[in-house]
Amino acid sequence: MSARRRSVAALLALVLGFGGLGVASASAPAPGPPGARGIGDAYFPLDGNGGIDVLSYDIHDRYGFGQGRLSGWTRLRLRATATVSSFSLDFLLPVRRVLVDGHRVGFRQRPHELVVGRALTEGETVDVRVRYAGRPGGRAYAGERNWLAGPTEVVAMNQPHMAPWWFPANDHPADKATVRISITVPTRYAVVANGRQVRRTERAGDGRGWATTTWRADEPMAPYLAFFAAGRFRVARGGHADTPWLIAVSRGLSPAQQQRSMALLRRTPAIVSWLEGELGDYPFSTVGGVTTSLPVGFALENQTRPTYPYLGDGPGAVPTVVHELAHQWFGDSVALRRWSDIWLNEGAATFFEWRWAEATTGASGADRLRASYDAIAADDPFWTGRVADPCPRGVGCVNQIFASFVYERGAMTFQALRNRIGEAAFSTVLRRWVAERAGGHGTTAEFEALAAEVSGADLGAFFDAWVHTGSKPADTAANGLAG
Repeated sequence: MSARRRSVAALLALVLGFGGLGVASASAPAPGPPGARGIGDAYFPLDGNGGIDVLSYDIHDRYGFGQGRLSGWTRLRLRATATVSSFSLDFLLPVRRVLVDGHRVGFRQRPHELVVGRALTEGETVDVRVRYAGRPGGRAYAGERNWLAGPTEVVAMNQPHMAPWWFPANDHPADKATVRISITVPTRYAVVANGRQVRRTERAGDGRGWATTTWRADEPMAPYLAFFAAGRFRVARGGHADTPWLIAVSRGLSPAQQQRSMALLRRTPAIVSWLEGELGDYPFSTVGGVTTSLPVGFALENQTRPTYPYLGDGPGAVPTVVHELAHQWFGDSVALRRWSDIWLNEGAATFFEWRWAEATTGASGADRLRASYDAIAADDPFWTGRVADPCPRGVGCVNQIFASFVYERGAMTFQALRNRIGEAAFSTVLRRWVAERAGGHGTTAEFEALAAEVSGADLGAFFDAWVHTGSKPADTAANGLAG
């Protein structure tokens, strides 16, 4: 582009209200408002964006461990769900260039928001490419500094937000998309991500060059579930063509820790098989897990490949793996539409820890419910939160959605429902929930309606007591607690 044409484009960008590197043409914006800078979730008003539905992500990132610098580009294929004069993506790193259908367009960046100066007409599908570079370790959003990296290892994992630190996204579980991830790091490092490894290409074979490893997930996922880990890893594979498994353990752990972690993750296929007996077919085409040596402090249900800190071989290790694998059904395949419904994910996964104990040790889920109920006094703060709306004021939601009562009272609700409607009806509810909404979403209201339909019971008061009220449920048979 000539200097004169560049200046004209820059002037036009300013007139339209966009900085960046230029616009595609002088055509007038579509007769619509700018796309909303949030998808409409009261807990996180800037999460996601209005007017767009992302169909796919193709991520190409390069990470330098020494500088902590990430650079690259991402191609998004998206469809307009409304006629808008501009649209937004969630992203934290400095952007260098944006192209839509191959044409450079104007853009501006605000905290967390990349506003793209391209009009869209409802139903239109476009190809968006964003080029960027920066240091994700210095970026924060919603009080979170989520970049997890050391001198020889990096893992992109967190919840409820992770994508904006390493690729531009419509960052809300309500918008699932297919994901392809290509990560370039020095050749001495391995890369593990969601789905199946497609290829690995090395440049310079002396161990001092760079290698690009590409992974592809077959099924759409919520953006926060996309991840990659790069570093020195021990990798093991197995399984059959329909559902192969791959596990990886950081060599940053001691040899004894690596051995224990490998043994634990090798239990993944057997645990998945047990969960299939409870819930029906595993919902994805591959499975596995990653153990990092980095001080993450929690495990996360990254789709097809949960990621764990070092768990050792204590009594909590296997239940943690059960929890994250149960999420492949509850949370990954059936995602939430709004973060207020997170108890459906965490309550179910915690309940399956109880079921695992019941199946392997004989410890009754009903006894555990009773013991937990009896042990916690009615005036304990544990009972004051509302399970189906843990952050009603919309402040500090990152912490509140992961409060212990969301997990434990959520699990208690599942067990109480099991007591109330009986084993056969309860099993039918779970199986229908994950089968009928596979690859999609579910809400608290929809779960309540399904439970009522299957059982033929009026469960309104039951769910009010357990998930909609900030008080201890009455000790009654109607609440699944007595009789």
